[in-house]
Amino acid sequence: MFYNTIKEIALICNVNAINLTKSYFYFCYNLIFTKLVIYMSLLAERMQRLSVAQTLVMSKKARELREEGKDVISLSIGEPDFDTPDFVKEAAISAIHNNTTKYPPISGFKELKEAIVYKFQRDNGLSYSLDQIVVSTGAKQSISNVLMSILSKGDEVIILGPYWVSYFEMVKLADGTPKPLYAGIDQDFKVGAKQIEEAITENTKAVLFSSPSNPSGAVFSANELEAIASVISKHPHITIISDEIYEHINYNKEHVSIASFDEVFEQTVTVNGVSKAFAMTGWRVGYIGAPKWLASACEKVQGQVTSGASSISQMASIAALKADPSITGYMKVEFERRRDLLLDLFSSMEGFKVNIPDGAFYILPDISYFFGKTIRGHKIVDAQDFSMFLLNEANVALVSTQGFGEPNCIRLSYAASERELREAVRRIKSAIYE
Repeated sequence: MFYNTIKEIALICNVNAINLTKSYFYFCYNLIFTKLVIYMSLLAERMQRLSVAQTLVMSKKARELREEGKDVISLSIGEPDFDTPDFVKEAAISAIHNNTTKYPPISGFKELKEAIVYKFQRDNGLSYSLDQIVVSTGAKQSISNVLMSILSKGDEVIILGPYWVSYFEMVKLADGTPKPLYAGIDQDFKVGAKQIEEAITENTKAVLFSSPSNPSGAVFSANELEAIASVISKHPHITIISDEIYEHINYNKEHVSIASFDEVFEQTVTVNGVSKAFAMTGWRVGYIGAPKWLASACEKVQGQVTSGASSISQMASIAALKADPSITGYMKVEFERRRDLLLDLFSSMEGFKVNIPDGAFYILPDISYFFGKTIRGHKIVDAQDFSMFLLNEANVALVSTQGFGEPNCIRLSYAASERELREAVRRIKSAIYE
């Protein structure tokens, strides 16, 4: 239809249709480019620096393929596939019936803050007062509040990699400079204290990491954290931001909070939430325990951005945090079983190098063996290329970890059924080896 229209115009103008089509193409190209330049000039400079999360990009592509009728198995999402426990839902329903539906305090209901103080003492041996607790709309907002509170232009944040993809961009949004450190599979994806010490400069304002880790599942031991604490305690201007959202999905090691080391307690922000341990991702509740001066600053930031987290979600979170952590132990048992299943399946596959993650629900196979190789007529350039190959050829959605500070790996979430995991691996094998 388009070409016929061009052909009619060409006859009227006595111009060759192909040449006119080319002219029209360049006209459209210049028009689109001009509009793009205008639109970009309307956006703030920070938006031009901001990248789109790779997890969201892959989710979008997988969704588009499903809409086309493709049977795509998604192992790209970091979300428990369990339902929120009934006792938590009942607490939310009760809050609705009791009309707990007005604006909550910016930093959280007193009852929830009391429950968080209790949880920190019970599970982590950390003593916080109510004015050191700030409840936010998810742990991501908690971290963002901290970064917005402490960073100025030129301040550096050391990010221990592999890292959650949003850390890097949140630092940039807060006008800071991300300074990622690398630890590959041979280090079990854990940056050591010596690496951190060598990276610290007079501009270092914070050190940011997660344990158990997203994306690697790595868990720092007490000795490893003590060594890191010893280094950072020599630099009182540095704030430690410890993301412990996967705390209760920990298979072989006791969870240790770096704030439990006295020498860095006043330098540390402990970040946590209810999304992973209680399968409450959609409830959007995260929280911090922090030095009073920093908790106050975070409350100030939040008061100008979102105010308090959902009142109903907060009431549900009280029930979750007061419960014995073992009440959701069945999730951890099932995640560990799935982890072992995947490790067994990948152990016999040439080109996939895996370690044993101690927590979370991800594995990070090193697939650098395939770089430069041609599979089904497609040359694999890097991890992103490999993940797109598997999406297109195997209908399996997973995530390249290039955006996570790890250039050689892909991330698979095993927050999926055993049937899906087995079928996904079967498809991957078929796409690569058959």
